[in-house]
Amino acid sequence: MITEKIDSLPIPPHFNPQRVGEVWRVRYQIRAQEAEQWAKQYKIQPASQDQLKTCLILIDVQNTFCIPEFELFVGGASGNGAVEDNIRLCEFIYRNLNKISHIIATLDTHTTFQIFHPIFWINQQGEHPTSATLISVEDIQNRIWKMNPKVTHRILGADENSLEQYALHYAQTLAKKGQYPLTVWPYHSMLGGIGHGLVSAVEEALFFHTISRCSQVQFEIKGNHPLTENYSVLQPEVLENMHGETIAQKNKQLIEQILNFDRILIAGQAKSHCVAWTIDNLLTEIQAKNSNLAHNVYLLEDCTSPVVIPGIVDYTEQANLAFQRFTTAGMQMINSFNLLE
Repeated sequence: MITEKIDSLPIPPHFNPQRVGEVWRVRYQIRAQEAEQWAKQYKIQPASQDQLKTCLILIDVQNTFCIPEFELFVGGASGNGAVEDNIRLCEFIYRNLNKISHIIATLDTHTTFQIFHPIFWINQQGEHPTSATLISVEDIQNRIWKMNPKVTHRILGADENSLEQYALHYAQTLAKKGQYPLTVWPYHSMLGGIGHGLVSAVEEALFFHTISRCSQVQFEIKGNHPLTENYSVLQPEVLENMHGETIAQKNKQLIEQILNFDRILIAGQAKSHCVAWTIDNLLTEIQAKNSNLAHNVYLLEDCTSPVVIPGIVDYTEQANLAFQRFTTAGMQMINSFNLLE
């Protein structure tokens, strides 16, 4: 029995890295008992007693992105990126259990009829776009792709002309902001479906942290607005319609909460999209408030991978350029083997 606090905690024996790429049921009651015993054994104090408040933000560590054969598995450069990332992520959480005060887990949350799903669009033949189709301003102007009136009329309550105006406005807004073009994704992170759930091994690590540190995981839903993408948990891609009317808003409460922590750690999927967009929005808020706060942000470089679909798209370069910009602004790049002080 250890009777003194230690800086680096061991990894609990229940953790099996070989199962990180699988879906299974977490044994909550057993893990709860083990976590309480673990806290006693290693003198782990409740998070409320931390002098240095550390927040770990996990972006979309869900089955849909992180389990092979699921809809949008993030393979990264290695082809098994998200699984490898999550092995390191779980080990990082366990080793630094006594240093992480609070965990925020975002959940990409979708239903069928959304602007980035195939059913939302048709061509002149009435066909839907295939996955990873990019729809540009020119595509909409030339009517290569148009909104599907059978679906969108029920959502927008507008005529076909208004739908086409909104589609063009949406694509133009993305282009003006320098964002990726509208991407048609396969149906993914479907609310109520198994893909929406957290990766089992990560869920188990978060539950173990909750019990051992008496700190409830905070879940943040994003992406459920039918008329806009929502890569970042801090704000959707498009906030207004073509008439300047608000359709979605920033998550101001979450922004303020995050910036109140002494140390902010960020990991998750995908590096090129939801992770990069969240960090970018956070950096914008930091620079508007106090640019020195960027030094409080730590990017877990080896716990995130870019979207790579062999032969179709590879966002590795864009992801790396984004992270380079973040570190130039003062954020710090670390890996999962770094021990928190």
